[in-house]
Amino acid sequence: MPNTSHFLYGANVRANGIRQHYLRYGGQGPTVVIVPGITSPAVTWGFVAERFGRHFDTYVLDVRGRGLSEASDSLDYGLDACAADVAAFAEALGLGAYQLVGHSMGARIGIRLARQHPQGLEKLVLIDPPVSGPGRRRYPSQLPWYIDSIRLAQRGITIAQMRQFCPTWTEEQLRLRAEWLQTCDERAIVTTFDGFHQDDIHADVPHIKVPALLMVAGRGGVIQAEDQKELEQLLPGLQLAHVPNAGHMIPWDDEEGFYAAFGNFLGHALTPANAA
Repeated sequence: MPNTSHFLYGANVRANGIRQHYLRYGGQGPTVVIVPGITSPAVTWGFVAERFGRHFDTYVLDVRGRGLSEASDSLDYGLDACAADVAAFAEALGLGAYQLVGHSMGARIGIRLARQHPQGLEKLVLIDPPVSGPGRRRYPSQLPWYIDSIRLAQRGITIAQMRQFCPTWTEEQLRLRAEWLQTCDERAIVTTFDGFHQDDIHADVPHIKVPALLMVAGRGGVIQAEDQKELEQLLPGLQLAHVPNAGHMIPWDDEEGFYAAFGNFLGHALTPANAA
């Protein structure tokens, strides 16, 4: 059978003073930048980028301290730095106008980016962003879940061990996570997790000046009805999409439901897997 992959290449660029690694898919159509979550290197979103690559010039970032992007004892892993990274990345590659799709941590980065570095940003997709913050309900996941799995991965985690952390995932998904989780810098993860409870993204939301879509996982427990209502009040015109049969890792739980939830928001519907 012919190779139908839309993967083009992986590369590094120096932007915002650090090495940023990314993967590129498709190369045609409007530009989409995907920013993954707290312990998801870019490669783990490759299956999503393949679908995006059918219609968009798609870039998937390794957020600093993850994957093949820069990590160090002295690196700032805070939300402001991560948002500045995305802006500098887009500028360094000359992307011009782009749409950002952020999952979890990546959605929070997108919110901060929209307020502090809006140049070039055309649309924003917020996939199940943690709505924790000062004086708010805590994020439902616990820090040891991340740290324990990373430390096991650094030693050489087995698929069986990885399944204990992600019991609903397929063997292929577990294998990829087991391979790449060891690239997540523990300092970056701790800083991000602490930021989930210290950074007030709700103060940023009213400053979003581009069309925005909020995608909510029906079984995630991250965004509840009152959270959704508050975000709608903070950002009138916020579009909503629900994936009722998915947990927080939406494309892992209900991949086709995930793609369908975008509708035509990005300017082109994401073709179903069985479509020509």
